[in-house]
Amino acid sequence: MQHAQACIYSMGQLFKYPLNTLLTTAVVGIALSLPAGFYLLLENCQRVASNWDNSSEISLFLKLDVDEKRTLALMEELRQTQGVVTVDYISSDAALLEFQKQTGLSQAMNALESNPLPAIILLQPALQEFSSIESDLLMQKLRTLPEVDTAQFDRQWIQRLFAIIEIVRQGVIVLSALLALAVLLIVGNTIRLAIYNRRTEIEVNKLFGATEAFIQRPYLYSGLFHGAGGSFLAWLLLSLSLLLLDAPIARLAGLYSSDFKLHSLSIIECLLLFLGGGVLGLLGSWVSVQRHIKAIEPT
Repeated sequence: MQHAQACIYSMGQLFKYPLNTLLTTAVVGIALSLPAGFYLLLENCQRVASNWDNSSEISLFLKLDVDEKRTLALMEELRQTQGVVTVDYISSDAALLEFQKQTGLSQAMNALESNPLPAIILLQPALQEFSSIESDLLMQKLRTLPEVDTAQFDRQWIQRLFAIIEIVRQGVIVLSALLALAVLLIVGNTIRLAIYNRRTEIEVNKLFGATEAFIQRPYLYSGLFHGAGGSFLAWLLLSLSLLLLDAPIARLAGLYSSDFKLHSLSIIECLLLFLGGGVLGLLGSWVSVQRHIKAIEPT
């Protein structure tokens, strides 16, 4: 009953001063939306990068005089190579058709007496199992094959991308810690002002023998409501941002023949956001009441 009364009393105090409540909740919501937004940005970047990771291939351009029998034997040998996941083959005719389709130079290519494009073997490496030294050794081995004219493996840009994503991940962690501290200070200062405004009420309660827990309980609920309300506002801001960005991202993905869509917060992630905001609000109010209410003594 005491908890229910304290909860209702706290809600009444919040609605009694709606502008102050809205301003505090808005500041908390913006502070929580920033790390959550950067988290979503990082998640979407990782999804895009994982697709690029899987599409990274080693291209072996075969010599023009390599026949089909030697090509099949080479492919079987490559399948047995450690660190190679898949082996695909693009014939010279298929490469010519793809080139004509992508460049629109069909008439110019038809004027040629013979197909100038070589056959290609595409290798999918297990990047997570490769170090830089091992990948270099594999490339040296592939370049020395008698059937291979040129071998290409664009891995360096992927490594740079993953390094940038890791830096962003660490930055998000640091930013989240700083903004969590900001939420604690915001809620703590709000509760401090509420305690100061009701100092006389607290003194009277202590004169009549009210316990510290009884006096502190409404302020703790106020901090919890501020944190939870800020979490809800942060979720609204993120949802609105994703809604505004959805159509432009879809158009950009369509230009690259991709069905990529922005990843939004899952149910579990939303619950964690609400839980984190509530805990931060509760903790900030607890620190404030422990310091200020105990300092108030009736005269």
